[in-house]
Amino acid sequence: MSENAKWYVIHTYSGYENAVKTSIEKFVNGRGMEDMILRMEIPVETVKEVSESGEAKEVERKVFPGYVLIKMVMTDDTWHLVRNVRGVTGFVGTANKPIPLTEEEVLAMGMEKHEIVVGYNVGNHVRIVDGPLASFTGVVEDIEPEKNQVSVMVSMFGRETPVELELDQVEVLN
Repeated sequence: MSENAKWYVIHTYSGYENAVKTSIEKFVNGRGMEDMILRMEIPVETVKEVSESGEAKEVERKVFPGYVLIKMVMTDDTWHLVRNVRGVTGFVGTANKPIPLTEEEVLAMGMEKHEIVVGYNVGNHVRIVDGPLASFTGVVEDIEPEKNQVSVMVSMFGRETPVELELDQVEVLN
């Protein structure tokens, strides 16, 4: 069932984010719904605040005040459970139809990371397996896992040309 789980956004009264998260966690545990409501996040960032006396201190600030992100399987039961928690004003979406976040939005918020295991290194000879240059071969020049990019030097029309590809678009040549 949990493979149907998607990330949704719950709207709360301002300042109720932590209380809402705690309440939902209690309901989930009490009712054994851990396979339906998998995770909740209240994204925070650390910022430096300077007081009037000139002292700088680091404080955590909510990135989206008034919102809680929740990974859940949307059913009538889970919808009602979340909707009836004190402090929740609703889901982001239309009146009775919450709209899940897209894969891109989830990745952009850093909620989930896709692990790509790279089986090649700088200097390896690789074959491009996807895209317009599929079946071309080249040499890995640079790997940037955090950007999901690999730079490959490919020989085209008798000259070396650098090509930017996604990490999973190339495989090492044996």
